[in-house]
Amino acid sequence: MTILRVFPRRTSFTPDDALAFVGDPPLWRPEADVVHVSCTFTWDVPEAERLAAAWQQYYPVVRLGGPALDGPLDEFVPGRYVRNGVTFTSHGCNNHCPWCLVPSREGALREIAAFAPGHIVQDNNLLQCSREHQSRVFAMLRGKPQAATFSGGIDARLVDSWFASQVRTIRVKRLFLACDTDNALDALRSAVEHLAFLGRNKLFCYVLIGRESLSQAEARLRAVWDAGCIPFAQLYQPSDRFIGYDREWRNWARAWSRPALIRTRMKAEAMQ
Repeated sequence: MTILRVFPRRTSFTPDDALAFVGDPPLWRPEADVVHVSCTFTWDVPEAERLAAAWQQYYPVVRLGGPALDGPLDEFVPGRYVRNGVTFTSHGCNNHCPWCLVPSREGALREIAAFAPGHIVQDNNLLQCSREHQSRVFAMLRGKPQAATFSGGIDARLVDSWFASQVRTIRVKRLFLACDTDNALDALRSAVEHLAFLGRNKLFCYVLIGRESLSQAEARLRAVWDAGCIPFAQLYQPSDRFIGYDREWRNWARAWSRPALIRTRMKAEAMQ
């Protein structure tokens, strides 16, 4: 079956093959048995519904789904809804952070026994998986020609010497930790101590901002830098609505999510 996939917006994980489209139907349209309109973010649901109607003018079977619509988690097919190289080895998370959608969408953590190979590991909480499962993930990564990226966000509280020893056995491009509150800074510092051999250029940290003042957000972003990570700011969005941040917040988040700009700024400040 030929599946044409449509997405409301382009992200770094959007597939780029000939059967993947972003937005409205183009003048040239390939033959396909079915069109899947995939929606990840709840604030994109109206646009996804509009796109489903637009594509239905040209294809008789159009299906609307995706994480934002709380659909069932189908078997993961590499390259179908996220670009090639990305894999999920588990679903869900056992934490219940009030700002996170994962528990309500995916439920408790579940390991995927026959996970697809890939060098970009996008699990919500890989370190909640059993040691046996993690060992199989690292064995898979050791067999990949590409350096590994842990982009799902490694739970800093669960980083220990065993995990660090496994990371030493593979080539790493990037490893993302997370620091969503000031209370998470101590755990982040401990995790960086275990992973310091990677160096700051490979250690990144998601920093959720927007629920505090700009000065408080900046203080946490700078604390993440001081801990040994490159901060990556993410503006908070709740599940039930889209927050339209003003230009100051948007510019601030953009400036703190560009590694080259952050390095330049912090180097200049250090020289003053």
